[in-house]
Amino acid sequence: MSDLPMPLDLNADLGEGAGFDADLMPLITSANVCCGKHAGGVVEMRATVELASRFGVAIGAHPGYDDREQFGRRERNLPHADLVALVRAQVEDLAALAHLKYVKAHGALYNQACRDERIAAAVVEAIAERRLPVVGLPGSKLAEAARQAGLPFIPEGYADRRYRPDGSLVPRTEPDAFVHDPHEAAAQVQRLIHERGIRTVCVHGDNPQAVAFAAAIRDSLMKAGFELQAFSAL
Repeated sequence: MSDLPMPLDLNADLGEGAGFDADLMPLITSANVCCGKHAGGVVEMRATVELASRFGVAIGAHPGYDDREQFGRRERNLPHADLVALVRAQVEDLAALAHLKYVKAHGALYNQACRDERIAAAVVEAIAERRLPVVGLPGSKLAEAARQAGLPFIPEGYADRRYRPDGSLVPRTEPDAFVHDPHEAAAQVQRLIHERGIRTVCVHGDNPQAVAFAAAIRDSLMKAGFELQAFSAL
């Protein structure tokens, strides 16, 4: 590694009512703010934006399926126009409250966009006019769709989820889909940085261990010589 500190972003999904936002915000550099469909609402969005602004944390839109019962983690097969409208409306709702730096889809929408070029194209189309960077798995269909649209793509790694050999996430319904130990999570992050080229690391805000994970990863990265900084500021 160079003598100069290497910048890396640490993000979390917030505004979802998990109860850890105030503790997580001082530890992260980017906040993926729920846009009121899979959880939360205008009150939560505004509170999260205000909290992020207080700590100098970059704000990104975190749109998902309109599916509160399953927390946006149930896959859908919406027509292209409906999907574009769904994502665009959520991004615009949050943009009315904050200066957005990027977009990161949530839950099932994220996973589908990373593997399905049709879903990826709809997500990118929904935000193309705003020219916002897109966050997703490296080497994914979403990365390719962003590239074709001329949008910046930020490769992301997960601290608290396990991976398949092809680089996709192990589905939540399968055994051993989650990393439960913060130190194991920190070691996984180091591997993802060096093997997958990630530039931002996610800790799920609804993980009961979210604060411990974020603190352990932050400490591990800083000891390894990384400079924690929002990728949108790089």
